[in-house]
Amino acid sequence: MRRSTTTALGLGTVFSFLALTGCSSHTEPADASDASSAPAHRGGSSASAPLSSTQLNQRLLNESDLGEGYTRKPEPARSNDDVTVIGCPALEKLGSDAATGSGLDFSRKAKASFTYSGSSSSEVSEELYSDNAAKLSKGIGKIFDAMLSCPSYQVTSGSTVVDMGTAKTSAPDLGDEQWSQLLTYSADGQRSVVKQTAIRTGTILVIVSGSPGLVDAHLDKALAKARTAH
Repeated sequence: MRRSTTTALGLGTVFSFLALTGCSSHTEPADASDASSAPAHRGGSSASAPLSSTQLNQRLLNESDLGEGYTRKPEPARSNDDVTVIGCPALEKLGSDAATGSGLDFSRKAKASFTYSGSSSSEVSEELYSDNAAKLSKGIGKIFDAMLSCPSYQVTSGSTVVDMGTAKTSAPDLGDEQWSQLLTYSADGQRSVVKQTAIRTGTILVIVSGSPGLVDAHLDKALAKARTAH
């Protein structure tokens, strides 16, 4: 039985992988559902008002921040292909709205994706969200918990079937709370490993996804810029 999932966080990365394999797909702005988690955290952040999407856009990394060899990717065209999850009850229970780009809880958001010329398959993307700290923590935690509850499952987009694997990995001791995982995608004989690390700092959530080396290289810069004047 196939059901759509609200895990736009993970599905955005699936879509990127499908694009690399030449499959028709689309990307929606990644977001997180409203639910719970028990992440690593440091606590003690100062209260502040959430930022607007415009403010978040100004705090995204750009080519000059990343350095030579990076090119920003344009937003892909939308597709009507259904995105479904098979074999992961925790993901299936999250609902269908986010898979079609509607009903997302975090309205304040911004996203940028880049390719790196040093490798034909290397990409890195950054997502910023802003809301009250408790809602950010609850939402992103539930997404990571659901994905990590299933070491393997499948995601379909149109006629394409992607075999997925998830594994928890250590997150750097940054911000107030941290989450990190490795995602393995296999489709059409191609395999890709993507790292996703999420850091909450006050009322801002920073998510960096992509080739593991690129995520590790740029996470500190992403967090520092997101906290500008914050």
